[in-house]
Amino acid sequence: MTGPAGTAQLVRLYGGAAARVATRGRIKGGVADATERPVFVVGSPRSGTTFMAGCLGELPGFVDLGEVKPLKLSLQQLADLPEEEAARNLRRTLERVRRLGLVRRLRAVEQTPETSFALAAAQRAYPQGKVVQMVRDGRDVVCSLLAKRWFSDEPGRVDDVGLPYGAHARPWVEPDRVEEFEGASEARRAAWAWRRYSTAARAAAPGALEVRYEELATDPAATAARIAAHIDADVDPLARALRSVHAESVGRWRRDLTPEQLADVEAEAGALLHELGYA
Repeated sequence: MTGPAGTAQLVRLYGGAAARVATRGRIKGGVADATERPVFVVGSPRSGTTFMAGCLGELPGFVDLGEVKPLKLSLQQLADLPEEEAARNLRRTLERVRRLGLVRRLRAVEQTPETSFALAAAQRAYPQGKVVQMVRDGRDVVCSLLAKRWFSDEPGRVDDVGLPYGAHARPWVEPDRVEEFEGASEARRAAWAWRRYSTAARAAAPGALEVRYEELATDPAATAARIAAHIDADVDPLARALRSVHAESVGRWRRDLTPEQLADVEAEAGALLHELGYA
């Protein structure tokens, strides 16, 4: 993004991100090595990344950066760069937000789902960082995405950084399948997104802690213990935060998806559903 308009947008995005982070980071203590130990929460949109990052951000010594909009806007460019250069740019963006938000002594929790496609660069930028991957039944994710209408044919809608929603192919669509994506049903496009985000994160971070949304909903305390051990955090406040998980959304696909929609989901993502034990 270049030119005066692009510069003005970046200034707005950085300003908004810093203001939000500053509010979240008040009276949180801090640790000396916070800079080098961020936590990246990745996974498909609507898989629980926002909830998880919010819970981690409530822990003493941590701050949830939210979806870092300047980073979100640049992630496709980062994915196309050599890994070392992408790592430098990613780190520069996050550190600028932390500095402007006055949270340099807090461990950052970064939750932009698109980071799944630049996760190798993120880990190179922060070798001591930790990755938590949220995994949720793709059929339930599709239900949530359908409710959001992010892949519908409705014109004129944009996301929080000005990128358009709609039926067009995103950068994560395989180049030889662009026409197929744009002609697919909304349910199939949503399943496509779940598959691509999930597989990208799994491939880039084999050492990530995988957190199943269904297990979180069933036993928040056990999930908190696993996460706390992985990121070196206090388990009790995390267990309290995770208790607010929305368990009623588990299995909603059984009542929300039509047989036609379910068939489209299984046609696009059935192999991954089986691999993950969901079907």
